[in-house]
Amino acid sequence: MYPTALTQMARGNPFSAPLFSLQKAEEPQPIQQAQRTRRLAAAATAQEDAGCEFGSSKYYALCGFGGILSCGVTHTAMVPLDLVKCRLQVDPDKYKSIFNGFALTVKEDGVRGLAKGWAPTFIGYSMQGLCKFGLYEVFKVFYGDLLGEENSYLWRTSLYLAASASAEFFADIALSPMEAVKVRIQTRPGYANTLRECVPKMYAEEGLWVFYKGLVPLWMRQIPYTMMKFSCFERTVELLYKHAVPKPRAECSKSEQLVVTFVAGYIAGVFCAIVSHPADSVVSVLNKESGSTAMGVLKKLGPKGVWKGLVARIIMIGTLTALQWFIYDSVKVYFRMPRPPPPEMPESLKKKLGLTE
Repeated sequence: MYPTALTQMARGNPFSAPLFSLQKAEEPQPIQQAQRTRRLAAAATAQEDAGCEFGSSKYYALCGFGGILSCGVTHTAMVPLDLVKCRLQVDPDKYKSIFNGFALTVKEDGVRGLAKGWAPTFIGYSMQGLCKFGLYEVFKVFYGDLLGEENSYLWRTSLYLAASASAEFFADIALSPMEAVKVRIQTRPGYANTLRECVPKMYAEEGLWVFYKGLVPLWMRQIPYTMMKFSCFERTVELLYKHAVPKPRAECSKSEQLVVTFVAGYIAGVFCAIVSHPADSVVSVLNKESGSTAMGVLKKLGPKGVWKGLVARIIMIGTLTALQWFIYDSVKVYFRMPRPPPPEMPESLKKKLGLTE
């Protein structure tokens, strides 16, 4: 039996990692092989009612499809706000505030001007969503199997962080070309108005590298963003069901579970916007100015400049993240996909910690 202090440490701070290693208990552990690895996820459904097997190719394909819908649709819907946010970042002398940015854009380009960059946004973020959500599920299961059931529970926040960072690394490679095109269309009036016009023009001027020169700043922006997005969401869902929802999650209807998903997504989105905004400012200026470098842009913007447009980004990313999780979880509900409950301490670990007889 472990000392009381260590027991309290394991049950205390939800974001802390265990500061001790567990030894195998002497008593037998009658655990079925199929139950050894606990699957960590946000919401639940009855396994016998599932439309596919957890961890199957169909399961991961549907997760990727949910990512396409959640990211592609929501980012495209946010194009007007994203356009104004980008212009605030790259030309703060002209665009003084969100409302001023909207007014000037409508005055110069008309209402249709607010939709500039919608095509590269939809294509780019659909590809990103496919990799982000699909590969997150893959890496979460993969790393969970490596850790085992008990360590997956104790180190679950680290598991979420590692899985989301791994997924986003590949997702940004898929996103980078269309992100470069989107920013060029939105921040350089008169350069190009459509995807078909912009891509060959950029390629002719700067070659293939122009579509990937913002990849490193994109990783700097998106990997911390996604790590916060997934880990904060997963832990917020867990805490909401534990402390805020007045009844057990198993007794909640699917509609009630989706409300919890939306709330947790918005909370996660606010933190996402803050941690990723400086890199987002660099990416916006980098893709606007030909021949620029990340370090050069960072020096030009300065400590205050990198935070321009933060309010617009918090509004956009908070709403965006909440809607993404809502759509993603709705896809799982529609296709009757396995949705295991928030993680609970395994019985074998409870015995080792002396929490059960």
